[in-house]
Amino acid sequence: MIVALKFLHIAFIAVWAAGLISLPGLYIQRAHVSDKEALYRLQMIVRFAFVTVISPAAFLAVTTGIMLIFGQQTFAGWFSLKLFFVAFLVVLHVLTGLVIIRLFQEGEIYPVWRFVLTTTVTCAVVLAVLFVALAKPRIHADFTGTLFEPEGLRRIIEAVSPWAIP
Repeated sequence: MIVALKFLHIAFIAVWAAGLISLPGLYIQRAHVSDKEALYRLQMIVRFAFVTVISPAAFLAVTTGIMLIFGQQTFAGWFSLKLFFVAFLVVLHVLTGLVIIRLFQEGEIYPVWRFVLTTTVTCAVVLAVLFVALAKPRIHADFTGTLFEPEGLRRIIEAVSPWAIP
């Protein structure tokens, strides 16, 4: 069961990451569209890719990942670092949706510098997730003994928060 879940998780992450990396390539074509029919066709392709392929893959990647957490009870430091990069990928996903909404308004274009920056940052985040998941690096810090244990963050916050209930 866990092997099948891991397979699905990796497949969904691959579709999600590939979609986020490839969408800026479609955005850049916005400046080269000649007529309204071609613009409408491009808009439909971008929205179809985002709404029916990439977003469901993102949802299913996160869902299968949560299922794996409960199935394997992962509390290692590398896993927290991986979740940080996955959260960054979620932020990029939301920003991508906002770009799609604005990009197809009258007179909007997607500059080349933004294409390069977005593609580079997305590739870097995807590679960071891949590296951390495969290498599983040891994280050496003074707070790892508490932070990476179950309810460790809660104990740290209770120690410094004036609103924490003892």
